[in-house]
Amino acid sequence: NQTRGFWAAWGGWALDGMDSFIYALVLVPALTELLPRSGIAATTGNIGYYNGVLFALFLVGWGLSLLWGPVADRFGRVRTLMLTILCYSVFTFLGAVATSVWQLAIFRLLAGIGIGGEWSMGGTFVAEEWPEDRRTIGAGYMHTGYYFGFFLAALLNSYIGATYGWRMMFASGGAPALLVGFIRYGVRESSRWQARVVDAGRRPTLASAFLTLFSRTYVRRTLLNSLYLLVSIVGLWAGSVYVPASVTQIAVREGHAGAEAVRLASYGTMVLSAGTILGCVVLPRLADALGRRLTLGLYFGVMFVCISVGFGYVFYLAAHALRWFFVCLFFLGIGGANFAMYTLWLPEQYATECRASAFAFTTSVGRFAGAGITFLVGTGVSHFHTIGVPVALTSMAFLIGMALLPFGEETRGKPLPA
Repeated sequence: NQTRGFWAAWGGWALDGMDSFIYALVLVPALTELLPRSGIAATTGNIGYYNGVLFALFLVGWGLSLLWGPVADRFGRVRTLMLTILCYSVFTFLGAVATSVWQLAIFRLLAGIGIGGEWSMGGTFVAEEWPEDRRTIGAGYMHTGYYFGFFLAALLNSYIGATYGWRMMFASGGAPALLVGFIRYGVRESSRWQARVVDAGRRPTLASAFLTLFSRTYVRRTLLNSLYLLVSIVGLWAGSVYVPASVTQIAVREGHAGAEAVRLASYGTMVLSAGTILGCVVLPRLADALGRRLTLGLYFGVMFVCISVGFGYVFYLAAHALRWFFVCLFFLGIGGANFAMYTLWLPEQYATECRASAFAFTTSVGRFAGAGITFLVGTGVSHFHTIGVPVALTSMAFLIGMALLPFGEETRGKPLPA
């Protein structure tokens, strides 16, 4: 069950990554078609602005995924995992039939609810089901799935997107629903949750699972963990969603056009993903050697440097910008693996009865503030008619995150709480 459950969580997270990144890859052609149908001119400024609006709504949906946590603490991790996968699959698929920018916005919001929930359910399951001596490694490996999903989305875009268009890309996002059949018949509930909650008669109510996060024992770490996630969300999401568009703009500036520019944007995504997969594999070993807080601080530092230099300087180079931007993307990907720390660290800070609620809340609530900041980035892109500087400014969030890390809960060497 450990093996089957891991691959279910990994596969769900990989296909989650594919579905979430499809939009970033097809935003330009999708908005170019849908904005005029909605009575809005498809100018560069409007595309940047409405991309910010749609992505902000996606983050609001992800923020609402905090509701999955109490459901999982009461009814089980595996059942809830299946529901989250069905949610994001169905609403990503429906993006293929959108006839206006507002329909697409609604579908992205609803897909976000499922996408955010899958991470919480999969991460909680792996933490509880894997043996203690391999639990941290399992968390790092599980988180690589999201970025393999980026690879898959980029490959699909290179062939399906470049040949058949953006609607077929969204249609392919319905494929993860097929994974639910495997989970339904191949994966049993977490043995730790079964023993601690069901067999012991300690099944929480939806309200009690949530309110425990704000008890005297947990309130400080809940608030700090939410702030750390907000830092990661602002920096990575406000930056990575503009990576394909940034590569496309640089490619066009250097003489590439049409399908070639689309393929270069896909290659840029692959470079970013390769760096993140490497960062996820290395992170658990660093976390065990240096501690959770110091390791997260190192990854925050890499993000600060790569976003500020990549978007604030390299993006504007007159010559060889694409080559150096790809170098920045690789290291930006390594820094982006900071999200894997939460897959490892959050379950270590909470008891079984509220673990999924804590994971879902802390990884989701910051998305609401992140949505506002992402909207501001889109507004900046529209106002200044450039992607580089507005995105580069998001790097400042990581300086704030590093200042907050000394106050976090250090769990290195401690077993998973009962």
